[in-house]
Amino acid sequence: MAKWECTICGHIYDEEKGDPDTGIAPGTRFEDIPDDWVCPECGAGKDAYEKIE
Repeated sequence: MAKWECTICGHIYDEEKGDPDTGIAPGTRFEDIPDDWVCPECGAGKDAYEKIE
């Protein structure tokens, strides 16, 4: 499981935790999130996220 960071606001999407507030179940890989999902903090699209090593 990986973590992804929004390059606009710094929000972290953790695949292990998902994003239950927006309907993304724990264990959901970032690639499997719908393309219309946006950052819950700033509204940026998925393309604003970068994988954290």
